Amino acid sequence: MVGQMKSFLFLFVFLVLTKTVISARKPSKSQPKPCKNFVLYYHDIMFGVDDVQNATSAAVTNPPGLGNFKFGKLVIFDDPMTIDKNFQSEPVARAQGFYFYDMKNDYNAWFAYTLVFNSTQHKGTLNIMGADLMMVQSRDLSVVGGTGDFFMSRGIVTFETDTFEGAKYFRVKMDIKLYECY
Repeated sequence: MVGQMKSFLFLFVFLVLTKTVISARKPSKSQPKPCKNFVLYYHDIMFGVDDVQNATSAAVTNPPGLGNFKFGKLVIFDDPMTIDKNFQSEPVARAQGFYFYDMKNDYNAWFAYTLVFNSTQHKGTLNIMGADLMMVQSRDLSVVGGTGDFFMSRGIVTFETDTFEGAKYFRVKMDIKLYECY
């Protein structure tokens, strides 16, 4: 009887430990749900020789000639953010910051900017930064903080290029998902 109890106890402990190890290895299938989620469109018009009135960005440096992918070019911007694709729509925010091309063998930029909201719907800022791997259909940048309605927010901004007209104009769909909202 004592031998059977030891065998039963051993089997029980073995099964419990096995289940614990197996469940610890399973990836979580449930993703956290965002506390705020909205879509904005980022419109960028690069300054040329004759478009001072329409330009929303300007190159501060030109590429140093290290490859064909604008490596080293730095652009400062103050771009309108709209809730639809129409550049003429009333902006709900401004994207203010910079990006620079940081890859010699493909198109890639690194962004650091602030979305400045001053509308009837939102007041405050969201700070965003990260790599924009332009040749990828969908890419994520980090929301690293905010103020006002977005105080200390954290989350992800998913970029999808919506329209690209060379270096002159591009529009990016930004799906903003905030996971920390206060």
